[in-house]
Amino acid sequence: MTARAIAEKILAAHAVEGHAEPGAIITLRPDVVLLNDVSGPLAFEQFAAMGATRPFDPARIVLVADHFAPAPDVTAAGAIALTRDFARRHGIAHFYEPGRGGIEHTLLAELGLVGHGQIVFGADSHTCTAGAFNALGIGFGSTDLAAALALGQLWMRVPESIRVELTGRPGPYVTGKDVILELIRRIGSDGAADAALEFGGPGLAALPVDARMAIANMAVEAGADTCVFEGDTLSAADMARRGMAPAPAVMPDPGAPYRARIAIDLGSLSPLVARPPSPAGGVPVEALRGQRVDQVYVGNCSNGTLTDLRQVAEMLRGRRIAPGVRMVVVPATQKIWRQALAEGLLDCIAEAGAAISTPTCGACFGGHMGILAAGETAIATTNRNYRGRMGHPDSQVFLANAWVAAAAALAGEIIHPAEALAPQESAA
Repeated sequence: MTARAIAEKILAAHAVEGHAEPGAIITLRPDVVLLNDVSGPLAFEQFAAMGATRPFDPARIVLVADHFAPAPDVTAAGAIALTRDFARRHGIAHFYEPGRGGIEHTLLAELGLVGHGQIVFGADSHTCTAGAFNALGIGFGSTDLAAALALGQLWMRVPESIRVELTGRPGPYVTGKDVILELIRRIGSDGAADAALEFGGPGLAALPVDARMAIANMAVEAGADTCVFEGDTLSAADMARRGMAPAPAVMPDPGAPYRARIAIDLGSLSPLVARPPSPAGGVPVEALRGQRVDQVYVGNCSNGTLTDLRQVAEMLRGRRIAPGVRMVVVPATQKIWRQALAEGLLDCIAEAGAAISTPTCGACFGGHMGILAAGETAIATTNRNYRGRMGHPDSQVFLANAWVAAAAALAGEIIHPAEALAPQESAA
């Protein structure tokens, strides 16, 4: 039998029709179909237009109000109402809105709905976040997802795989964000086009699941169709923690063919910042020292985890955000928000002068809750920094990890986290 990469093996296990060979067209049956308050109403309209009356399996559909939630205007409120009504009419228990849910990709994992060997279809490009859990998250358009809602299956082209071999251990202030910014810096925003990124190697053991989520989330920013991490004891323990039944990890076959192989030594990385207007514009944080910032944003489906909030609190504890700088911190889910509250992280962050939001995608895509004005500059832990992404076309966004973002909040400019902490350490 032909040796296969991880993505091909997972696709083969879900194939209804066709063979999981690169370039082939296959029809797949997903484990979960995921829609939000932007993609959902479009899919519901097409669902009705095609004459469908019932979803294929309400238990395997997840609807999350996260992009325009809490609703900033009447239009957004209407979209959320349509999503809520679709869930009610069709008995979809997995409907989540402010106060109960969070940002869809983080929430899906938290709920124990994605794990080893599974497939998620989502009408959002960052569905690839599921790759962190030894699963495949595949983004489709809303019309495609309407068909998936009705039929429980869709066709797609099987991608080639690109192997990313990780070695070493990350040094201080280096996170999963820096791993993916380094990869995109090397291969460009289309370097993984028509491919699945496969992450593995001995360095994987040094990356906790939150770090893997940050990496997987931005695979699409390298042009990838999807991505997947090898499964290991950390991912198995994470499944158990989330109440999931044990499932064998999916690993590549010996001799599996890859379009390319890329080696990343985690120990050689330093904190990176991606200059606008592309996630591919990564440079060492020192190269941007002195770059003024107006807004610091920590959150989004890439970096709104408890790990990120702990890093921010450690940077801010006993300090104040620089005059003229505003900071917005967004826990990715209600559960993370409450955990951060219980640990005292939110109080520490608020005492430093930051605003803390309910979970939402809001400012990340320029929707609400932190939009930039003309001429303003932000440093953010989000996943995109295209022109106008977070507000006015004449604003700009630098992408970085939570350590670097919090350091910039203290200094009022981009600065290495170690340098931001130095004054207090010296005083001690």
